[in-house]
Amino acid sequence: MRAKSTNSEARFAYEGLDRVIHERARLSVLTSLITNPKGLTFVDLKQLCALTDGNLSRHLSVLEAAKMVVIAKGHDRNRPQTICRITASGRKRYLDYLSTLEQVVKDAAKGSQEEIATGPVGDLLPTRA
Repeated sequence: MRAKSTNSEARFAYEGLDRVIHERARLSVLTSLITNPKGLTFVDLKQLCALTDGNLSRHLSVLEAAKMVVIAKGHDRNRPQTICRITASGRKRYLDYLSTLEQVVKDAAKGSQEEIATGPVGDLLPTRA
């Protein structure tokens, strides 16, 4: 992840939009895990994120390689069970990502309001006298 740019020309570069997280399935996985700090079973995570076994495995591998999740394999009543948890660094990285995403939404909302007030639509709006 690169540092935030101080150049006003790169105002909308959004360097904090982490490519590892900025993918629908991985965003779903991390959101599920951050809301369940004790972790989730593979089966529960698969259901919450509407993913197939193969898709979830692949995305978990990417997140595990990025040290954002840990995967523990064990047994529950002699049945294999996989538990997935978000790491402390994964939590921080996810929250940093959300802060950047929040800024994107604020910038877009501000731009939309300015466009309505000053753009072609704004010219059609009644003025207050």
